[in-house]
Amino acid sequence: MTLSFEISRLDSAAMTSDVSEAVKAVVSRAAVTDGTAPLSEQAVKAISADGSVQHLVVSEGTRIVGYAGIAAGSAEAPPMAEVVVDPEFRGRGAGRSLVDRALSEGGDGARVWAHGNLEPAQAVAARLGLTVARELLQMRRSLATPELPEVVVPESITLRTYEGPRDDAELLRVNSAAFAWHPEQGGWTAKDIDERRDEEWFDPAGVFLAFEEGTDHLLGFHWTKVHEAEAGEDEIGEVYVVGIDPASQGRGLGRVLTLAGLHYLRDRQLAEVLLYVEADNTAAVHTYERLGFSRFHVDAAYTRP
Repeated sequence: MTLSFEISRLDSAAMTSDVSEAVKAVVSRAAVTDGTAPLSEQAVKAISADGSVQHLVVSEGTRIVGYAGIAAGSAEAPPMAEVVVDPEFRGRGAGRSLVDRALSEGGDGARVWAHGNLEPAQAVAARLGLTVARELLQMRRSLATPELPEVVVPESITLRTYEGPRDDAELLRVNSAAFAWHPEQGGWTAKDIDERRDEEWFDPAGVFLAFEEGTDHLLGFHWTKVHEAEAGEDEIGEVYVVGIDPASQGRGLGRVLTLAGLHYLRDRQLAEVLLYVEADNTAAVHTYERLGFSRFHVDAAYTRP
């Protein structure tokens, strides 16, 4: 059965609350069916936010059955698209057409995420002749076993938690330096911090900052997150962002900050924790494996050859 659908390109002003809510409902249904979120946190926020993201909305009659968000590229990063199709309307060509259109709209070097790299996404990629340009691992570990090592803070470092907006300038400086290469994380602004501070899940006690002792010079940070139970999965913690100033590498800060966050999440009585890491970042992957994490699934970014 083919689907008689229309793909409309909308700017942020045209993404009315009705359209945004319909798209988010598609995202929710897909998450339940697939067992993994089809769009990243940033992409979901962009559905109803002002910004430069291009929106492609797939409709059958008056019903919205699919969506793609295309984030503009930069000198350091290519344009990135994220796509979802309502499970009820899959297998009828909408996904293939939407991915093809998103890559065309994105321009040279554009990529499209397949979160979980599930079989339907692989099939679409094969039909379009796409190749994998980037892989992002999701790793997980139990917070009960193996036992967490103790947090040992070097004498030259002061470790404390977030104290509000006065910490934002240093946090942004380190984030920009640590993730200058990163397509999504490297572009954070004060607005991104403000938005996350307003989220229900935000807890300042779960943001750890490492300073040069006796100074306000930030060396690195670990921002944790707690995901509510959804899509058949229990509440779970996340090593949300670990950022180390490149000038401070080699001092063991990654391990100290990560462990501080893991102890915090364990003390919140969470059973499990997840994190994301680039598959080709072998040093980070080995560090997390030594801390008891193992590979859970892979997100793949596809592109045209």
